[in-house]
Amino acid sequence: MRIALSSDERTELTDFLIRELRERGHEVLLFGAIAENDPDVDWPLASSRAARAVVNGEADEAIVCCWTGTGASIAANKVRGIRAALCHDAETARGARIWNHANVLALSLRATSIPIAKEILDAWFETPFSEDEWNLQQMARIRALEAEFSSGE
Repeated sequence: MRIALSSDERTELTDFLIRELRERGHEVLLFGAIAENDPDVDWPLASSRAARAVVNGEADEAIVCCWTGTGASIAANKVRGIRAALCHDAETARGARIWNHANVLALSLRATSIPIAKEILDAWFETPFSEDEWNLQQMARIRALEAEFSSGE
């Protein structure tokens, strides 16, 4: 799988994510401060570029990081077709995949320890989207909201 990874700073966590994703066999596309010579290091730019890589088909999914993870998730969610979820634990990541069909994982550089990040990644990659009728209806509602509020842009 191709994973877009962005961050507004390079930290022990981002170095871990790069290594861990590659060890899991993923191709990693880097954006922001973790990429060589990327001028777009601020979290809105780096996160939105990683999200665009997903909707453009350059990446299958993305992981976006900033100090709290909140800004990165907000920026990613501005890209039509993205469902970014800020996850602080494995159970939240699991739920985001099942019920929200999340295609972008947002992580806090400040609050995410490496052992917790590993648990989050395990849950994220092991959990498929729910395909039951009720959940598919919720995803259709999200797409309708997205269409309604992005018209005229």
